[in-house]
Formats: sequence, C-alpha cells, structure tokens
Amino acid sequence: MPAVPAPGDELAIFAHARHWKKYWSGIVSQYIHGDVLEVGAGIGSNVDLLLKTSQHWVCLEPDANLVQQLRAKMESDDRCEVVRGQLQDLDDSRQFDTILYIDVLEHIENDSAEVSEAASHLRSGGALIVLVPAHQWLFTPFDSAIGHFRRYDKAGLKACSPPALRLERLLYLDSVGLCASIGNKLVLGQSMPTYRQIMVWDKVMVPLSQWFDPISRYSLGKSLLAVWRKDPS
Repeated sequence: MPAVPAPGDELAIFAHARHWKKYWSGIVSQYIHGDVLEVGAGIGSNVDLLLKTSQHWVCLEPDANLVQQLRAKMESDDRCEVVRGQLQDLDDSRQFDTILYIDVLEHIENDSAEVSEAASHLRSGGALIVLVPAHQWLFTPFDSAIGHFRRYDKAGLKACSPPALRLERLLYLDSVGLCASIGNKLVLGQSMPTYRQIMVWDKVMVPLSQWFDPISRYSLGKSLLAVWRKDPS
C-alpha cells in the first residue's frame, strides 16, 4: 500500500517545479500590483516568484508549522507580513489590490462562500486570481490524500463567480501534462508523484505545453486559471 502523504508534503515536492511556476506566474504577473493577499501561502514559494510585482504581500496561512517556516523565511523583508488564520479571520476593513488562491480553493469545502468573502476584501479595480487542478474525472488518491474536495472544469469555476466581480480570463494550462495525469489515473493510481516524475513533467512536458497551449487556445490542460476583476465603481 502506498504511503499516505502528510499535509504539506506536496508543497516541498512541487517547489522543485521551476518551469511550471515560471509558466503560470508569467501569465498572472500582469494582474498583480499594490497590496497583495495570498490565501494559503504554504511555504512561500509564490512570494519568491511574484513579490517584485507588489508593494506589500500578506501571507495568510492556517497551518502553524507552515506559519513558522514563513516567518523565518520572511523576517528580513519588511514588504512581507505573515498572518496565521483563514480569510474569515481578517478584519473586514482590510482591503487589497490583488488576492491570490494558488492551488488552494480546491482545499476549501464551501468554495463559493470563500470567493464571495474574497471579493469583499478587494479594492475597486483589483484582481482575484485563482489557479486550481482541472477535471473532476481526473480525481485520484493523490487528490484525496492532500485534502482536495474537488477538481474543476470551466463551468464549475464560473459557478463560483461572485456578483461583485467580472470574470476577465478563464483558461486551461498544461495540455501536455494532462496526458501524464490521465496515465496516472488509468495506470499508476499514485497517491504522491516521485521526485523523478515531477522533474520529467516540469523539464519536458511543461515547456511543450507552453508551446502547445496557445495553439489550442488554452482549451486543454490539467490546471485551470481564472482572473476576476472588481470594476471601478
């Protein structure tokens, strides 16, 4: 029987996926500015990628062990603030120009309520950015093991749209990696990919996806990216 990953194990493994992180962050960086809230900041990998696009970055994380790691990592940078808790724990008066959920929304049982709450913390003209795993039919033991409630298709993510926000972009990413996910679903059924598998995906499949995704008009992929905008009132 394969070992069940402990909470947070996947963060350390996927931290090595540098091509993938560069790919999606290159797309979302144009929407990030000002005061940023990252919900479920984990070990802070996304701060390394995107901090330069912001003025102030709040890492919101409920896990005490991860908060400790974040504080040790961010203590020398006064642009970063680490807060332990969930979105509902923030004061209503706290407002942001950008709010990020990077592979986090699938961990939240009531996703629609979460997105609506996020919209209330977004300033006029701000952006809500969500990256999630795609396709419920790809749900595997890995998803269950790391606490996913679901995977998403476009209709499912659109259904989370809060009335106060306008959906600006919705696109699938990593069309070639989708093949690897199908293989795992049908053949391997792993609860956690190996380091070698992650490296093959990241170094070979992701660069191919960067070439093919625009050709397919971002209609295929194992991840789904949404950007909502709060129009100026």
